[in-house]
Amino acid sequence: MKLGIRNRDYPHITPEIGKERRRKGRTPTYRMNIFSVFTLLGGLAFFLYGMTVMSNGLEKLAGGKLERALKQMTSSKWKSLGLGAGITIAIQSSSALTVMLVGLVNSGIMQLPQTVGVIMGSNIGTTLTAWILSLAGVEGDGFFINMLKPTSFSPLVALAGIILIMMAKSTKKKDIGSICVGFAVLMYGMTLMSDSVSPLADMPEFASLLTAFRNPVLGVVVGAAFTGIIQSSAASVAILQSLSATGGITFGMAIPIIMGQNIGTCVTSLISSIGVTKNAKRVAVVHISFNIIGTIVLLILYYGLDAILGFPFTDQPIDQLGIAICHSVFNVFTTAILLPMQKQLVRIAEFVVRDDPKDKETYAFLDERLLNTPSFAISECTNQTTGMCRIARDSILEAISLGEGFDEKKVEFIREHENQLDLYEDKLGTFLVKLSSNDLSDEDTRKVSLLLHTIGDFERIGDHALNLVKSAEEMDEKQIQFSPAAQKELTVVANALKEIISITTKAFERNDLELAGRVEPLEQVIDGLILDIKTNHIDRLQNGACTIELGFILSDLLTNYERVSDHCSNIAVAMIEVAHSSFDTHEYLNTLKNMDNPQFQQRYEEYKTMYALS
Repeated sequence: MKLGIRNRDYPHITPEIGKERRRKGRTPTYRMNIFSVFTLLGGLAFFLYGMTVMSNGLEKLAGGKLERALKQMTSSKWKSLGLGAGITIAIQSSSALTVMLVGLVNSGIMQLPQTVGVIMGSNIGTTLTAWILSLAGVEGDGFFINMLKPTSFSPLVALAGIILIMMAKSTKKKDIGSICVGFAVLMYGMTLMSDSVSPLADMPEFASLLTAFRNPVLGVVVGAAFTGIIQSSAASVAILQSLSATGGITFGMAIPIIMGQNIGTCVTSLISSIGVTKNAKRVAVVHISFNIIGTIVLLILYYGLDAILGFPFTDQPIDQLGIAICHSVFNVFTTAILLPMQKQLVRIAEFVVRDDPKDKETYAFLDERLLNTPSFAISECTNQTTGMCRIARDSILEAISLGEGFDEKKVEFIREHENQLDLYEDKLGTFLVKLSSNDLSDEDTRKVSLLLHTIGDFERIGDHALNLVKSAEEMDEKQIQFSPAAQKELTVVANALKEIISITTKAFERNDLELAGRVEPLEQVIDGLILDIKTNHIDRLQNGACTIELGFILSDLLTNYERVSDHCSNIAVAMIEVAHSSFDTHEYLNTLKNMDNPQFQQRYEEYKTMYALS
């Protein structure tokens, strides 16, 4: 059987190429059949699975650090660009980053202009995969040259990954193992795809089919459609690199397909923008506008200059390295020409998705799209819980101040914030339960545990603030007030309560365990103060200096003060115990109080002296 073909349109496809490839063992001597298609699909499946495993491992290993920086480093276009590229390299998915941005804008956490530079950077970051895969085309007989090929070192990477997964005790090392195995599976999928399409080099039908791709518009459409179907530009570029090994793909064919692949990857963000706010929809519009404008400009430039200058490489076969270079050049050049035009891209998005004056813009509370990137979702839950902590602090401080004078505006403020705290607890609790069902790292699991333990305490502090409002309202309606002695004592315990609220809030915001360790000694002092005030009240009641009616109100106030300090203690203990990977509150408190703990005793005595009743 005669192998190889000649074609006037493709003079580079010759029998000699086929013979040379068979001599090197790179091309089997069988024809493409249905089983080759099965192998191609299986290789694609392995590639996508390996990419997913590797991405998840990298994302867990990042532990939310890159994602937290996402909001903090979008102040300039250069920072946004670098950050977008960095996060995409870390999680190996520009689509995942764009979906994350849609969720952030939909939640009101980020604004549309902040996302433009990040999207551009993600397009540059996604080119890394093509460069890694291009190493498969490295030629040479030396040991070190051959070890550069992913097919040579990926088995060793897989072995190292399996050893880490099976023998390592820490989740971090297991995550590194998953990344290694994911990479090896990805490379195996790439090998399967390359082997399955290699017989195409000897098929005249394949050469005939390729003639259609001399039309650049068709190349763009095919690249976009195929990438949109599999929703992975990395996988579609990998398949193109596999096809390039046949020698039948030229630069003139590959360039439009690569441009189309960048457009096709926008399908994921378009799907994720269904059912979100208009600003979130505009994120997807910015993404697709960026790639379409870049494609149009580069196609005009490339074919215009080719018509004038006649590029010698247009009809030359492209290899895997050439595809990686073209992929990078397209994304870098598109970014270079559109980076100064970020405002114009935003205007295009606003023109495509127009505001309706009748519609009131609302934001989703922790959009569920964030669940696709658990470490970032945890970071956002932490931010929301910190906001909840501040609301609880402000509410209780305003409620305490009502003892100095009734104010209807403060009452309205407290009631409004109590409703917010109820919403926070409901939404955060539901979101965290869903989040905890994901495969999380040890660090992320501890964070979720801490948040689940503390949101209830913050909400209850708001409830006690509302209870204090009721007591203040009763005193205002009846025009009664405590005796000077009782008022003086209440001022002391109120100051202690303000102190414990302040310490707890700062400790939670900063994740400061040293500050958290100061809460329990002060909580013990407050308990002692409340007991002393109750005893003194009985004495005043017996001496006729106080009334039964005021006694009931005093008892309610003191009970709520005590409960608030208890919740502060719960929050601080949760921080300390979760940080030490345990959660036995009673054992911790018993150890703290019953054993000879100089630090606890010293702090207790300091607070006891500071907040002593005269």
